[in-house]
Amino acid sequence: SIKMDLLHSNGVLIIQHLQRDYRAYQDFLNFMSHVGDPRNIFSIYFPLWFQLNQVVGTKMIWVAVIGDWFNLIFKWILFGHRPYWWVQETMIYPNQSSPCLEQFPITCETGPGSPSGHAMGSSCVWYVMVTAALSYTVRWKDKSAVTLHRLTWSFLWSIFWIIQISVCISRVFIATHFPHQVVLGVFAGILVAEAFEHTPAIQTASLRMYIKTNLFLFIFALGFYLSLKLLDIDLLWSVPKAKKWCANPDWINIDTTPFAGLVRNLGALFGLGLGINSEMFITSCKGKNSCKISFRVLCIAASLATLQLYNFVKIPTHTEYLFYILSFCKSAAMPLTVVALVPYCVHSLMRTTEKKLN
Repeated sequence: SIKMDLLHSNGVLIIQHLQRDYRAYQDFLNFMSHVGDPRNIFSIYFPLWFQLNQVVGTKMIWVAVIGDWFNLIFKWILFGHRPYWWVQETMIYPNQSSPCLEQFPITCETGPGSPSGHAMGSSCVWYVMVTAALSYTVRWKDKSAVTLHRLTWSFLWSIFWIIQISVCISRVFIATHFPHQVVLGVFAGILVAEAFEHTPAIQTASLRMYIKTNLFLFIFALGFYLSLKLLDIDLLWSVPKAKKWCANPDWINIDTTPFAGLVRNLGALFGLGLGINSEMFITSCKGKNSCKISFRVLCIAASLATLQLYNFVKIPTHTEYLFYILSFCKSAAMPLTVVALVPYCVHSLMRTTEKKLN
């Protein structure tokens, strides 16, 4: 406990330094915090990659969902505090002279802080994207191509680490994580992504397999929560702290609670399984149009545009269980739209156009 308090107090000093000396970069750091938001995986990265390479897109969803599930379990095990409430409750500062940490609209996360979900989600999905891009260049055999591959390797991994460091600094800057929590998140995300480099079975998973995986993840997490609750261990202990110490009650969002993230991810995985195993996917993405660049470009553009419309769908938060059900449905609809609905509509449009031309 003494060592952890020392680690936290050193982390507070780093946060104070960042908030004092990097004030000019506030907008950039807030932007990078949004870049690391795991929800971007489903609304931006996945639509792009799935149409370019279905294997990579499928892996991306699996990595994001399983990675976030492990993040939830780790958070429940590690009981990590967040800086913005820890400084208010710790007894290590004399005469109640606790440091003043500035809060922002995205500071007041309600779940435990260790490891960082943003850092973990960002590192796992960018690891998938970088390794996928490099897989195209590693096949080059002539000498000049090998040199180009090495340059590409250095460039892409440099970009990877620049993004991860920027996301980590941004999460520390807004006082929602301690430095050790974001570092742990980055390396945990890399481990999860690397594990899926050696799991080809996800590419041929049936709808039944998707449903079984969803049920296992949900039952394990719920069982873990209920088991510890029977032992008088409240895994939602962080929510009251967040509500108590957040500078603005409007910044508290039910979407950041532990179960909200679980439901969102299970919905996305179910939607992917439903889409990949649908007739619309087989007709469009496995048909003759699937190899055309025009088909893929139209699918990417239409998918990105359609998913942005989902942002305007506001789920009511007055009833918690209703929120979870509707959140699951909304999350399932997003990959289903990318995998089946949009490609099928584009395929039908192209076929109709071809018939008119003939």
